[in-house]
Amino acid sequence: MNVGIIGAGGVSVFHYQGYVAGGATVVAIADADPLALARRQREWNIPKGYSTYQELLADPSIEAVSVCLPNALHHPVTLSAARAGKHVLCEKPISLSLDKAEEMIRVCREAGVVLQTGHHLRSDSASLRTKTLIDSGALGRITFMRLRQAHDWGGAKSVRDSFGKLANSGGGTLLDNGCHMMDLARYFGGDVREVYANIATLGFDVEVEDTSVATLTFASGTIGSVENAWTATGWEQAFWVYGTEGSLEYSNRTGVLTHRFRSSPGTTFGDPDISHTTFGGRDAHTACEIDFLAAIRGEREVVCTGEDGLEAVRLVLACYESAKQNAPVPLAKEALIPQELPHG
Repeated sequence: MNVGIIGAGGVSVFHYQGYVAGGATVVAIADADPLALARRQREWNIPKGYSTYQELLADPSIEAVSVCLPNALHHPVTLSAARAGKHVLCEKPISLSLDKAEEMIRVCREAGVVLQTGHHLRSDSASLRTKTLIDSGALGRITFMRLRQAHDWGGAKSVRDSFGKLANSGGGTLLDNGCHMMDLARYFGGDVREVYANIATLGFDVEVEDTSVATLTFASGTIGSVENAWTATGWEQAFWVYGTEGSLEYSNRTGVLTHRFRSSPGTTFGDPDISHTTFGGRDAHTACEIDFLAAIRGEREVVCTGEDGLEAVRLVLACYESAKQNAPVPLAKEALIPQELPHG
C-alpha cells in the first residue's frame, strides 16, 4: 500500500515507522517548511516531496494519508483527503469543533474511505490486556479508575508557541494530553454522563492551562479521574482500574501491568494474589499504523473511529466548561456544552 504523510513535525516519525513496520511504502510527504521537508525526504529516502497538502492529495499513486498537522488543520485536510479518495489516519484531537468532527465523519463515510483517529493507546499492549480483563469480568464490577499523562517538556523552561498560545493550540494539557486519557477512559469504562474539572496555569508563562484534574462519572456508575500536567518532572503515562474482584495498575515507568486479585485461600488484608505482566513486540504508535492498514484491507474494525475521536473532544469541551463554571457538567446530548474550543 502506498501512503503519504502530511506534516513533517515530530509526530510524523511515529507514523513513518509504523507504516514501514506494517509493510506499506511511504511514497510522499508534504510540508510548507522546505527545510523540514528536505530533511525528512533525505532521512527516509522518500521520493516525492510536496510543499502543499493539495499537491500530495492529487498524487494518484497514494491510497492513504496520515494528517500530522496542527490541530486547526485536521478538519480541512481530512475533508480534502476523503474527497480525493484517500483513507485517513488523523492525529488527535480529531478536531477542535464537534460540528467539524461530525462533518469529517460524514464526508469520509460518503467517500467510502476509512477514518481512524490517532489515539494510539487503544493499540497499546497493556491497554488491550486491560480491556480484555475488564470485559471478561475478571475485575468484577468496575468501581473506580484513574488515568494520568504528565510530563515537564523535558525540563524546558518555556513552552513552544504552537502549544502555549491559545490561538495555535486551542487548549493546554487538558486538550493535548487529556484527549488521549479521555479516549482511554471511554475505552475502559464506556460512556460518561458527567464531568467536574479543575484547571490551572502554575508552571509556565502560557495562555493555556498546564495542570488539570477531571472527575468523571460514567453511565455505569463508575467514578474516574483524569490527571494531566506539563508540570510533572519526567514522563508518565499510567492508569489504575479498580473493581470488586480485582485491580490493575500500569505505568510506562515500569512497563509492568500488575493484577491484584483473591483466589488463593488465606489471602490477607494487604497480601492478595499478584500477577505481573510485561509486554514485548510492537510499541503502541507502531501498532496504531498497523491497525489502520489492516482496517483498510478489511481485516479488522477501525480501532479508534472518528466517532471515538469526537467523543474524546466532547469530554474535553465539557471539562473546560466545568472549570469555567466551577460546577459539574452533564454529558447528555441536550446539555449545553460548547460546540468548539475558543479557536475551533
